[in-house]
Amino acid sequence: MTTSMPAPSFAAPVPAQRLERAAAALTAHGFTVEILDDAAAARTRVKDLIPEGAGVFTGASETLRLSGIDEDINAGGRYQAVKPRLLAMDRATRMDDIRRLSATPDVIVGSVHAVTETGSLVIASGSGSQLPGYAGGAARAIWIVGAQKVVPDLDTALRRVEDHCLPLETARTLKVHGWPSAVNRLLILNAEFQPERGTVLLLREAIGF
Repeated sequence: MTTSMPAPSFAAPVPAQRLERAAAALTAHGFTVEILDDAAAARTRVKDLIPEGAGVFTGASETLRLSGIDEDINAGGRYQAVKPRLLAMDRATRMDDIRRLSATPDVIVGSVHAVTETGSLVIASGSGSQLPGYAGGAARAIWIVGAQKVVPDLDTALRRVEDHCLPLETARTLKVHGWPSAVNRLLILNAEFQPERGTVLLLREAIGF
């Protein structure tokens, strides 16, 4: 008789020990990591980390929306927010400008779909617009990550993307845009070789997908 392993819960925050294990592994791979209590603390910390007047692009993220960070950056007037500029551009005639602006901001802020306890970040995308900045195009990257996104390894991270994140994101895009989402592009960041470029704010609470 064989006993099947229970499916992991991808919505529940992991205990402190696993959060600390992920933080230690990310730090060993060159990321700057802080463990914060909640989204309110992350919202305050992001303001500390980004100098006033910086050009900032926000990746599409429920974490940023729910925390208020998206509104702070794109409507607060403190930064040169990239996204409002992109939305005002004609996509038929200015796609080259849109592509360049989104790929090389001073700072990109977003979230991820999974963090592994072995020290990798996994980001899935339909359009891929945020991925160049995350991968290295932005001078600095800041990711705010809920504790439910910590998983043991890359195999589990990819299952989280397909089984948990994609259905939730599809429900959102169907409601907002009228079409389903898709994992058209997938970025795995295994290390950060530029000191202090990539900052991960790990939260003790669950937020976002």
